[in-house]
Amino acid sequence: MDIPDSTISAPAARILVVDDERSMRELLSIVLKRDGHEVVVAENGAAAVEILERERVDILITDIRMPEMSGVDVLREAKRIDPDIISIVMTAYASTDTAVEALRLGAADYVHKTDKAVPDLRLRVRKELERKRLQQENVLLKRALKTTHQFSNIIGTSTAMLAVFQMIETIAPTGSTVLISGESGTGKELVARAIHVNSPRRDRPFVALNCGALSETLLDSELFGHMRGAYTGADTNKKGLIEVAEKGTIFLDEIGEMSPAVQVKLLRVLQERKFRRLGGTEEIDADIRILAATNRDLSKLVAEGRFREDLFYRINVIPLRLPPLRERIEDIPLLAEHFVAKFGTQMGKQIAGISGGALTLLMAYGWPGNIRELENAMERAVALERTPSILPDSLPDPVRSRAAQAESSQPGGDGGAEPFPGEGFDLEQHVENIYRDKILEALRQTGGVKVKAAELLGMSFRSFRYYTKKYNLK
Repeated sequence: MDIPDSTISAPAARILVVDDERSMRELLSIVLKRDGHEVVVAENGAAAVEILERERVDILITDIRMPEMSGVDVLREAKRIDPDIISIVMTAYASTDTAVEALRLGAADYVHKTDKAVPDLRLRVRKELERKRLQQENVLLKRALKTTHQFSNIIGTSTAMLAVFQMIETIAPTGSTVLISGESGTGKELVARAIHVNSPRRDRPFVALNCGALSETLLDSELFGHMRGAYTGADTNKKGLIEVAEKGTIFLDEIGEMSPAVQVKLLRVLQERKFRRLGGTEEIDADIRILAATNRDLSKLVAEGRFREDLFYRINVIPLRLPPLRERIEDIPLLAEHFVAKFGTQMGKQIAGISGGALTLLMAYGWPGNIRELENAMERAVALERTPSILPDSLPDPVRSRAAQAESSQPGGDGGAEPFPGEGFDLEQHVENIYRDKILEALRQTGGVKVKAAELLGMSFRSFRYYTKKYNLK
């Protein structure tokens, strides 16, 4: 059989060729290497299984009929060791019974040993690699659909968030490592996704991993993968998320919880762009962008000897801090309205918006759980509300009680507060009257200059414009 001169463009793979004919092994090795693949050969089934036990293999190509151990037996062992391995069998015989048996065991395809065997095999290799790539991207897409990941959908008009948006636009096109810091619930993963979808890697996978949710061994395995037998329960070879995210982005949340042993391996990925699976000896390239996040002070952990200083400097190339919700109060109305619309649609409820009284309570509350807590509060409010507008009674008790405490702790609070008017008091209307009066007074004092009036009230211009439109103030 002649070796075709043209090559077929396909993703590079590690291929194991098993055949008792030396000439066939050499021919396939030359052809597949020409296509950019890494090729390992075995002269019999026993040697092939030994290779599979100790090394990573993406594709297995095996002859059906071999002495002592058949290709079907090799396939059966390969699937036991690595259920995800792609297998292609070759047969020189007219009968396809054994080939059909191989397909039943999970082989992707079979090739007849004819003059067209080599070009047929190359096409099948390319087809299977492309199929696996699309399958992997489909799985990742389904995971990603559960989370908003478009930059425009990050909500905020405050000065602090506008600075974050500008930073995202600036750093997204680069390949630099980014450390996103901020309290729990501030939206660190959403920002990481925004960086990814605005980067040159946008068409490749985005994979997220919470480092604080796994033990050291499981985190090591989840991140770097493992070889069969690497630890108790590791019955098959497994790719880690670094391999899954090849040419894409991996987001490591709560990186401060990572153990020292795993920190060492991650540092090597950042320095040399290589790693080994747990229990493996083979060097695997890592073409990925790493985005990390933490709600802890990593510099303090470094000083305490609980986080590697060299790793800290590697991941802190570009620091990006997300402000807590209490530092962007003017964004609360927009966020709350967004969540009301979202959950109203999900629950099939017609809720037009949020009452002034409820909005006042939302803006007075400290939100220790940040955006995540606000989202949960609005989901509860939508579920409980029976009117077309969210009222204070539908908000969680902590929002009502702590907001009231904050109000009474201000100068003039408690003893200086107005006496409760009694029955027939309309809190919502009372709050709206206060808002309207203060905005009108600010406009009078500034001669109708809206920008100055907003500054006088300590509001962003967009929030000020929102309220003037709401109360129809000219």
